[in-house]
Amino acid sequence: MEKFFLNRFNILYLAPFILGSLTVFSFQPFNFTFINFIVLPLFFYLLIFIKKKSKNVYRKKPFKGNLFIFGTTFGFGFFLSGLHWITNSLTFDDNFKIFIPFGLVLIPLFLSLFFSLITVFFGGILNLNFRSIFLLSAALAFSDFLRSNILTGFPWNLWAYSVSWSVEIIQIVEKLGLFAFNLLSITIFMMPAVIFLKIEKYKKFLILIFTCLIILFIYIYGNQSINKNREFLKTVDQKFNIKVISPNFELEYGLTGEQIDKRFEKLIRYSEPSSNSKTLFIWPEGVFSGYSYDEIFLLQEKFSRNFKESHYILFGINRADEKQQGFYNSMIIVNNRLEIIKEYKKQKLVPFGEFLPFEKKLNKFGIKKITEGYGSFLKGKNQKNLVIDNLNILPLICYEIIFTNFIKYSDENTNLIINISEDGWFGDSIGPYQHFAKAIFRAVEQNSFLIRSANQGISAIIDNKGIIVKRLNIKEAGVIELEVPLIKSKRKNKNHLIFFVLLITYIFIFYNYKKNNG
Repeated sequence: MEKFFLNRFNILYLAPFILGSLTVFSFQPFNFTFINFIVLPLFFYLLIFIKKKSKNVYRKKPFKGNLFIFGTTFGFGFFLSGLHWITNSLTFDDNFKIFIPFGLVLIPLFLSLFFSLITVFFGGILNLNFRSIFLLSAALAFSDFLRSNILTGFPWNLWAYSVSWSVEIIQIVEKLGLFAFNLLSITIFMMPAVIFLKIEKYKKFLILIFTCLIILFIYIYGNQSINKNREFLKTVDQKFNIKVISPNFELEYGLTGEQIDKRFEKLIRYSEPSSNSKTLFIWPEGVFSGYSYDEIFLLQEKFSRNFKESHYILFGINRADEKQQGFYNSMIIVNNRLEIIKEYKKQKLVPFGEFLPFEKKLNKFGIKKITEGYGSFLKGKNQKNLVIDNLNILPLICYEIIFTNFIKYSDENTNLIINISEDGWFGDSIGPYQHFAKAIFRAVEQNSFLIRSANQGISAIIDNKGIIVKRLNIKEAGVIELEVPLIKSKRKNKNHLIFFVLLITYIFIFYNYKKNNG
């Protein structure tokens, strides 16, 4: 064992890569959260180990260089194992298959720099004391915050999402917000590191006991919140009938008119719009792949023949903008005459999937976005909720469900979140499961029912506490229906404020906690 730790390759490359790679099993669909209680303490210990050994054993590279390599390798393992499924989207077009090795390596390598910055800037001031645990927890949480917000932002697989399976524990997210809860989660995961600290055994024992009590308190709070909510839901009078359709269409472009007709017939078969009762039918993104609203308007007669005046139909479609000479990826609500009542234009576009950074320059080299047609989509801006009858809908298209900011800035009177998605890009991989986990958090944050219709993904009705009421699994075609209670959340989520208050508190603890106390 001693030889293993003294080998520079093992400590700087092998160990951190293995640790980073193991984290994928803490997220959906595996949900082995206990792995984080092993990975993060070892991450903490090895950082300090490298700091010490760089003075003698690892002299070949500068101290900061060793820390950089360690952070990069850990991050590469973390994102390679957690995001390898992204390259599945490159298999649908032969022209893109050549980029699979680059996507598999370059995306995780770029994202790993967030871990590199942590190890370089903080690795040198960490020691085997209790306050260092708080500093590293704060650094990791702040790194996640930066990753979630800079450039286009990519808040995928934050540490907090590894507890998406426990609706009791995540209830506190409604009070704290995502980033504060992520900081708390990292801190708790880090606590087994006390076994490495140079403090008395009884102090180690007390810290671990106190950590367990915090987890228990959070669980009890969440359980009570869920029980109270069950009684509260019985008193909610305002409801709306929702039908969620998951057609399981193959991911295809260049559809013929005949193929569009067949898709529509299948959607009608699952929708079963025979009743005259007021109903919102929700179809997923991508049901009319490659077609714009103007092009499918030929279906107007079929809409009128099958749907009633009391029906609303919500689905994803491309919408032309003549002034800007481009297209939006839109969510629209239409009546039985296929007339648009409400429209939402997607604001968070997928890099390389829906828009191409530096498009004009990259086009010269034959590089284009992955999705077919129209060039880069136009970006929607500052849109309000979609309001019809007594529904106040926060609309989220596919990728947007991963961003908590949409919850933070949503209408205070929001009573329903609707997320439509095309998950066919990622096949049978772990990607759609991870995608779905984010939806659970959004429901809890907003204290609102969330409806998700995903083609070849997980479609579900999730209640305001993150409990899955009804669900259709990946590639399961069908329909789910429910009279959904409409709960207004008038509380503004101050998640960023709470996060930064906690962050400052952690830094204060680090610089003011007496060394003789550990």
